[in-house]
Amino acid sequence: MEAMKNNRPIYISLYEKAMPDTMSLGEKGALALKCGYNGLEISVDETDARLARVLDPEVKRSVLAELRNGGIPVRTMCLSGQRRFPFGSRDQAVREKSREIICRAVDFSWEAGIRVIQIPGYDVWYEERGMDTKAYFEEELSRVIPYAASAGVILAFETMENDFMNTAAKAMEYVNSIASPYLQVYPDLGNIRNGTDDPVTDLKTAKGHIAAVHLKETVEGVFRNMEYGQGRVDFVGCMKELLSQNVGIYNCEFWYDGKTEPGEYITRNLRYIENCFRMAQEEDR
Repeated sequence: MEAMKNNRPIYISLYEKAMPDTMSLGEKGALALKCGYNGLEISVDETDARLARVLDPEVKRSVLAELRNGGIPVRTMCLSGQRRFPFGSRDQAVREKSREIICRAVDFSWEAGIRVIQIPGYDVWYEERGMDTKAYFEEELSRVIPYAASAGVILAFETMENDFMNTAAKAMEYVNSIASPYLQVYPDLGNIRNGTDDPVTDLKTAKGHIAAVHLKETVEGVFRNMEYGQGRVDFVGCMKELLSQNVGIYNCEFWYDGKTEPGEYITRNLRYIENCFRMAQEEDR
């Protein structure tokens, strides 16, 4: 997509869960492109079926073939499967599985042309947190960064729903500590809005380290299943800041509502986001 000012290129993809799971990945990608998106963000979540995309060689080959045959650009992966297998788990077997998932996701990304893997910004999700889970998180993170670097794939923290890493500023503590070009920030604007009353200032703290952005709507205490315009996220203000930082990869993260025709649903939301970008660039003149 060509942005409105100075022909600045902006890549806007669509989260695959914005369309029905009854559609194949190829069908989702084709519909996203038809409706005006630049590509698809692939999900590798907690379910065995989606984890198999990176862990099962046969499933992996099939998914890669589907993407290639459909000519579907995929530049980012949402690796939320680490919610089930987190870096900070007290169970060594879980930590080893987490490391395996990350490394196989890097392999998949290298073959698929994915530039950025969004990883969850928390030590544990289903376990009680402690100083030990934080230490495990830091240790495992430092172990996988060299593997990602060897493939030229960026791992980037999602700002999350809990206070472990719900702002870009908190993510930057780890980015600065690791100090690798292959560990960056992939902020979720909705989660940041629920984590701070000043998301624009928060985004400034990660200047030069934002690899991509999730465009998600939220209200206080609600983190998903909302359409754009139903919440309180200042997309225009955030976009203005992000464009000034030359951030170019954006992903529309919302979930299929189960009742609207998919093409109409994703087009309506894209038009909202496009208008926000226009407004942000108008204000920047």
